[in-house]
Amino acid sequence: MTSTAEIIRKGRKFDQVLEGARQVFMADGFEGASVDEIARVANVSKATLYSYFPDKRLLFMEVATTECQRQADDALSRIDMSAAPEEVLLQTGRHFLRFITSKFGQQIFRICVAESDRFPELGQKFYNSGPAVMRAEMAAYFEQAEARGELQIEDRVLAADQFGELCKADVWPRLIFGMTKVVTPEEIERVVNGAVKTFMARYGV
Repeated sequence: MTSTAEIIRKGRKFDQVLEGARQVFMADGFEGASVDEIARVANVSKATLYSYFPDKRLLFMEVATTECQRQADDALSRIDMSAAPEEVLLQTGRHFLRFITSKFGQQIFRICVAESDRFPELGQKFYNSGPAVMRAEMAAYFEQAEARGELQIEDRVLAADQFGELCKADVWPRLIFGMTKVVTPEEIERVVNGAVKTFMARYGV
């Protein structure tokens, strides 16, 4: 099995290539993005691009993990972790659901599944770059909220996972199975509000 660590080579223009690819992937998606366009936007030659990323899927996953890390960092910088559980959960749920239901978020998921046999470490790399970060931060927040007498949770990591799954109710299966193409802001609010109410009914004091 070939390792992505052996295939991806970093160099002076690595970040330049990555930023150009991010712009093109975000605009055109994985299938619509061409190597020629990525090289043009990144202002590098195709030879330079291929010297770093010989496979477009590897380039996409590098962009995906970088973007996921950026999303996690952005969420953590915006969410007031000293606020009451309901507010923290609402903010976290909205950020999470907006990202995973976006065109880019869906493409990340599909590529991870499609390439799981060929490059099993890609899924782990993606998970560690964002979902695992938020999982750990939420578990740490639950501990603080417990200390303030606002929550009562036996397994904080499990509770973090449960909240994530609650936020995917209804809309995520419909997206994955092609029953719908777009999730509206109103649908996100409906699902996240329901997730928070259900979570607090189980773990609120």
